[in-house]
Amino acid sequence: MRSPPLAGRCPGSPVMRLALLSDIHANRQALDACLAHAQAAGAERLAFLGDLVGYGGDPAYVVQRVMELAAQGALVVKGNHDVYAIEAMGEGKTLGQAGVLWTQQQLSVEQRRFLAELPLTLHQPPLLLVHASAAAPDRWHYVETPQLAALSLDAACEPPIGGPDVHYVFGGHVHRQTLYYRGGTGKLMPFTPTPGVPIPVPRHRRWLATVGSVGQPRDGRGDAMYALFDDAAQQLTFHRVPYDAAAAAQAIRATPMPPFFADRLELGR
Repeated sequence: MRSPPLAGRCPGSPVMRLALLSDIHANRQALDACLAHAQAAGAERLAFLGDLVGYGGDPAYVVQRVMELAAQGALVVKGNHDVYAIEAMGEGKTLGQAGVLWTQQQLSVEQRRFLAELPLTLHQPPLLLVHASAAAPDRWHYVETPQLAALSLDAACEPPIGGPDVHYVFGGHVHRQTLYYRGGTGKLMPFTPTPGVPIPVPRHRRWLATVGSVGQPRDGRGDAMYALFDDAAQQLTFHRVPYDAAAAAQAIRATPMPPFFADRLELGR
């Protein structure tokens, strides 16, 4: 398989109302619920921030759905679990990789090629899309403190990853929803959003958001997560979406994967 580009620039029309979905983790029910919610909320374009597969029971469905949406203009970057699905890593190396072999077996050649060819970042001013950190995006660093967020934001504002035209960095990987902004002192400040409440994100500042997980929320709540960025209004709204977690858990229990993957959906952990 050809190696994917480290970064890409996506041409096309300016971003308007962009739905940001990350860490779907082969959760068909959560994906469908978030897509329906985003459509009802007026999303004009979709961005998938990696980890389409892993943990969940419907990898082929999720990858195929995202492939179809990408053909219609959705933006997609690669996550670490997408890499696991196309590389020989050995079975059971870690808990997170315990279902890798099964996931690989569910995907068609075309679906695996799609994952292989995804970029690690996408630069579409004023945005930079990445799964984990823009600072060494292939190392999958967790952006879970202001200091780590600052490293990612700084990297996004410099070539070759991005440039000075980047004002918003959107990613996932940590399975939680947090917004960081650069204050007057130059330090990044964290902000915990309230679901459904638009947050002003004026472009004279620089912002970094982890948009949460569609298919594997880990903050003690079971509802799926995504965010909606309105470029014209310069607002970001984080959403929580109820979905049929019991059906998603049952899909996992019907596979050889560890039952823990199903249990955690119902616990939101």
